[in-house]
Amino acid sequence: MAQETDNKPLYISIIVVVVLVVGGWLTWGAVGNKLKARDRLNQGVRAYKGAQYTQAIEQFKTAITLDPTLQVARLYLATAYANQFIPGAESKENMDIGQQAIDEFKKVLAEDPSNVNSVAGIASLYFNMKKLDEAKTWYEKQIALDPKNPEAYYSVGVIDWSQAYPARMEARAAAHMEPQGGKPFTDLKARDAICAKNMPLIEEAFKHLNKAVELRPDYDDAMAYINLMYREKADCEADMDARKKDLDTADQWIDKLTEIKKQKAAAPPPPPPK
Repeated sequence: MAQETDNKPLYISIIVVVVLVVGGWLTWGAVGNKLKARDRLNQGVRAYKGAQYTQAIEQFKTAITLDPTLQVARLYLATAYANQFIPGAESKENMDIGQQAIDEFKKVLAEDPSNVNSVAGIASLYFNMKKLDEAKTWYEKQIALDPKNPEAYYSVGVIDWSQAYPARMEARAAAHMEPQGGKPFTDLKARDAICAKNMPLIEEAFKHLNKAVELRPDYDDAMAYINLMYREKADCEADMDARKKDLDTADQWIDKLTEIKKQKAAAPPPPPPK
């Protein structure tokens, strides 16, 4: 019994050594994987900058497998998928690529909810996938995170017009009126029905587009949509004087954006990047 007791310190020492060795292997293995992940990330970035998106995607996926905490690799992966997405192409393959990009952006947001690049990426993808309600939701999230960004406000205004205009054209066609004619609705029930749906969109668009111009005074694209929204509003006016005022205001915005475009065309080109 005494001999067995005397050997206990030796057994304990052996166990400690084994634990330290195994722990060291695990630690060095983890460090090795992180280094490999960084190498794959760098290879992926090089491929991405060369527009070799398929190759870049594989490198980023491997980097994430080696180091799941490497968020920059996941953000690059999402962006590489987004660059492969073709706006306007409605094939299943293309839509799947868009959804893959969205899924990866959302994984970034699960770890970093304030990652504005991911929010903006999702908003843009939904817009280009023609999922306008979802796009608007994400542009509003972008505005909440980055309230000084005029593009997000502009995008909400564009979506509002994209939802209001076709509905008004359908209502005019159903009322046997020229879609683009300057005449007001003759069917007042049809006008009231479509305007009840469109006026909230028109008001929201004015709010966001005017904010975009406030943030960027030479934002001619936003001015163009303010003009368009005044024309939407004009078709909802019951009073002919109010209608004329809306159309005159629309023309004034056309004049403003025309002047802005002239100023931009006359401005000297920016210096080349150093």
